[in-house]
Order: sequence, then structure tokens, then C-alpha cells
Amino acid sequence: MSAVAVNPLPRWRPMMRSDIAAVAGIEAAAYEFPWSQQIFRDCLEAGHKCWVLQEPDGELVGYGILSTGANEAHVLNLCVAPSQQRRGHGTRMLRHLVELARMHRARRVFLEVRPSNARAQTMYERAGFNEIGRRPNYYPARRGREDAIVMAMELLPYE
Repeated sequence: MSAVAVNPLPRWRPMMRSDIAAVAGIEAAAYEFPWSQQIFRDCLEAGHKCWVLQEPDGELVGYGILSTGANEAHVLNLCVAPSQQRRGHGTRMLRHLVELARMHRARRVFLEVRPSNARAQTMYERAGFNEIGRRPNYYPARRGREDAIVMAMELLPYE
């Protein structure tokens, strides 16, 4: 019998202030118009649910930020490092954020996505999100502004 080495999956943990530079680096690598380090600091200080996905060697794979309140949740940011994309990490992170929303008694989860981000739209749809509207001129873009597709998922309460 031979032993097969299994690569352990990255693990979730709460984001810390010391992660902000690495998180902002992932953000800058993934997006043309990234959030600043200050925005990530503000999210931590506001008490949003800020989580990172970390490899056993300490490298951050991605992060997710969720706000909760009034029986609703809002995915503010979800990002996977470009070198780590297409491995299921985004789906795992989204599931984690939805579970956090449930734990905080949210009945509905909202998010916005760029119309130009077809891969993210597909992931959200597969997870159970549906388009419920548009926010005109929401995102900065090379040629002015880009709309946001607003998506939502209804959550069933725990039994």
C-alpha cells in the first residue's frame, strides 16, 4: 500500500489589520479599479464580516466581506487571487459568506456584479442568486462608468 500526499485545502479565518496589505495586493491584481487599503480598514472598523482564505503556507488565496443587519446581508467584496482562480475557491468563499449571513439571521443576501464579469455572474447564478435590478453608472470603467447588476438570494431559515 502506498501513501498518497493530499494537499490540504486553504482555511478560512477572520481578516486582521495585518492582512490588509496582502488583501489590497490581491484586489489590485484582480481589478482595474481596486479598493484602497483604507476601504479594507474601514470595513474592519465598521464590524463587517471580513474573512480571508489562507493556504497552509500562509499565502492568502482570497477574501470576502459581508455586511449584515435588519435581517439582510450584502456581499460587499469577494475576490480570488488571479493565480488561484478557476479552482473552486470563489464558490467556497461565496458559500462561506452565505452561511455567515444565515448565522446572522439574514433572510436575503444581496450583491452587485459588473455586466462585463460573466464568470462571476455564472458563479452567483449557480449558487442561487437571481438578478433583481440594475444600478446605473455604479462602477468606474475605462470609458466612464459601468452599470451594476443587482442580485439576491432568498435564505431559508434553519429548522
